[in-house]
Amino acid sequence: MNNSIVRVAIAILYQNDKFLMQLRDDIPNIVYPGHWGLFGGHLEPGETPDVAVKRELLEEIGYTPPNLLEFGCYPDEKAIRHVYYAPLTVELNPLVLLEGWDMDFLTIDNIKQGSYYSQKAKGIYPLVSTAQKILLDFVQILKR
Repeated sequence: MNNSIVRVAIAILYQNDKFLMQLRDDIPNIVYPGHWGLFGGHLEPGETPDVAVKRELLEEIGYTPPNLLEFGCYPDEKAIRHVYYAPLTVELNPLVLLEGWDMDFLTIDNIKQGSYYSQKAKGIYPLVSTAQKILLDFVQILKR
């Protein structure tokens, strides 16, 4: 396997037909600066994706879902994305954004539109295209 390909674990957290997304920091040395994406991150050496996604959620928003299920894998030339999903069992208020610029619930229409306004950042920011595709795939499977 190409060593430049990173392995990440990300989570679809949903509540009442809305999806919790993170506005990534707008700093040039990170992937997708100033974009809305899913919470999660890189696997540590020897770490399994299911352990990684729980660790990342705890690090990023101080939350561990009681029941996290595997959704699928989205590989491309840059990354292998292990995707998990769970209902968000708390309101937005108790979550603490420990990493990123903002977080909010996006509707299906927001996701289809491909961009969303951030109150905190005072602007409209694009969605990470892969996150948009993953969420649209997820919604299609939910409809079945």
